[in-house]
Amino acid sequence: MEPDHIEEITQKTLQHYEQTAQQFFAGTIDHDVSQNIAALLDAIDATAPYRLLDLGCGPGRDLKTLRGMGHEAIGVDGSARFVEMARAYSGCQAWHQDFVQLELPAAFFDGVYANASLFHVPSAALPDVLRRLHAALKAGGVLFSSNPRGDNREGWNGPRYGSYYDYETWERYLVAAGFSAVQHYYRPAGLPRDQQPWLASVWRKI
Repeated sequence: MEPDHIEEITQKTLQHYEQTAQQFFAGTIDHDVSQNIAALLDAIDATAPYRLLDLGCGPGRDLKTLRGMGHEAIGVDGSARFVEMARAYSGCQAWHQDFVQLELPAAFFDGVYANASLFHVPSAALPDVLRRLHAALKAGGVLFSSNPRGDNREGWNGPRYGSYYDYETWERYLVAAGFSAVQHYYRPAGLPRDQQPWLASVWRKI
């Protein structure tokens, strides 16, 4: 996949979020992701409070939660509208950056929280994105991700592009980027596997 094609995919997906930002906020503000936040925080070995990056922070729901827990939370999102909303709603810093062109400070974060965001990265761009996140974490830092699980196909789902991995394939990408597995689980909790569309996983920087 050529860089121009990756950029085209990214921008089309972002345009969808720009156009539906208010509806997205209303539809997701009450989602309970406390299990995911706990999975990230419980895996961090440093002394709290932590410096955390919310990758794909959207309108700022989880940024506000993390800040309320006493952590220094910084968001990043490719949608300018989301960044504006996140700053206003959470009171946190939020950086306007495309995932495939991340420019993050080195060894800066104790944890990266990527809830329902990395699956939008085309597989051709994923190794570089993961390497950038790896570089932004402190030694022993933790990356959390939650993605829709699938059979390793990718493509358009309406106006949004997505890559839908099974755990084994996702693990290969993360290990290749310099991470070791901490744990993974499927969501929502307590349901049969065929009713758990989300694959959540926790990784430590080697």
